[in-house]
Amino acid sequence: MNLNQIQNVYFIGIGGIGMSALARYFKFIGKQVSGYDKTPSMLTNELIESGIDIHFEDDINLIPKDYYVENTLVIFTPAVPKTHSEWNFFIERHYEVKKRAEVLGIITKDTFCFAVAGTHGKTTTSSILGHILFQSGADVTAFIGGIVENYNSNLIGSGKTVTVVEADEFDRSFLHLHPDIACVTSMDADHLDIYGTSDAIEASFREFASKVEDKNKLFITNELPLDGVQCAVNEEAVYKAFNVRIEDGAYVFDVQTPSEIMKDLRFGLPGKHNLMNGLMALAMAKTYGIETDSIAKALTSFNGIRRRFSYQIKTENLVYIDDYAHHPTEINAVHQAVRELYPGRKVLAIFQPHLFSRTRDFVDGFAASLSQFDEVFLMDIYPARELPMEGVTSEWLLGKMTNSNKKIVAKEDLLAEIKANDASIIVTIGAGDLGEMVPSIKKILNENI
Repeated sequence: MNLNQIQNVYFIGIGGIGMSALARYFKFIGKQVSGYDKTPSMLTNELIESGIDIHFEDDINLIPKDYYVENTLVIFTPAVPKTHSEWNFFIERHYEVKKRAEVLGIITKDTFCFAVAGTHGKTTTSSILGHILFQSGADVTAFIGGIVENYNSNLIGSGKTVTVVEADEFDRSFLHLHPDIACVTSMDADHLDIYGTSDAIEASFREFASKVEDKNKLFITNELPLDGVQCAVNEEAVYKAFNVRIEDGAYVFDVQTPSEIMKDLRFGLPGKHNLMNGLMALAMAKTYGIETDSIAKALTSFNGIRRRFSYQIKTENLVYIDDYAHHPTEINAVHQAVRELYPGRKVLAIFQPHLFSRTRDFVDGFAASLSQFDEVFLMDIYPARELPMEGVTSEWLLGKMTNSNKKIVAKEDLLAEIKANDASIIVTIGAGDLGEMVPSIKKILNENI
């Protein structure tokens, strides 16, 4: 498929974080862009404000008539059910209908492609890398699975020769990519509704890693069973971060590379996991040829990602942090960062589980990770693309938690419960629609200050 011949791009599921980045990209390069999504959100509002037409009913009559031509590309998310009438409309008429990952593969095939893979850390690592490359003057476009605070967008740059993409393991999407430099941040079990077993996930990551022809351009953490360049924090590795300390709320550290020691780097994202993400991005940028000074400046100026340990309120007496964590490993990382920054303070965690299948598969891990907090409000499971599963409920998860200071809180009662709570550190966690409530939570908390 030749993208130069495409005039219109229609998205089914345009409000997804990855889909919306592609929509911004096609709008920027001059294509006519429209789409459907199930529900309005902050992301769809931003797209509409940028001039993209979006509707929220599955109705073929709402598809703009000027899209009924051959040079229309239709992009859909795997979350769209096969019964979707608009999807079937385009399939039956033999339009170019492709998954988001396939389109990313087409876009990146003729570019120098950086691909960031891993069950955790993709968005942060790719954001840091995109920021380093863009700030260093590279001709880059970075497609990000989150809103990068520095750009208020999930698209960084508008370059034509270099791309940065998140290599998503969901539905084996990352196997469509053609990476020149890549990393794998982690290989924990996830998406077992797709893969079935952790062995199948590992096999898929191995297949992705094999797509990087030069193993000196594949970066991995020490514990991964892959052949690549090892990166580590306070452990021996080819790229090693060491002498790590906290100064004025930020990490300051040194990095040993194959050719030099980079001294006194400053990086503002909290948590050891983020330090590792920053090191991975540094290693890839260094291998590409970005100068040490440029990398150091970009690390210092990186402001983070919306919903990734995102400070909403930060005062002496009250801190409110919002995070997208939806896997036990990610919740553990949030907890580690909070305890490191605010030792001895009472921490309230508000968690909305994401997917019935993920809750079922990792219920014991969720129970253990959540039990570390001083108090937990547990919301109902956000179903996303799934139907309910018998016995898989938030009440079941709550019963497995060892923390005695816990309770189920309905969405409509959440604001009142937060307002009545005395915790000085509050964290909202989850990948569902809890993120849409962040402005309201912030508002009622500010009233209490």
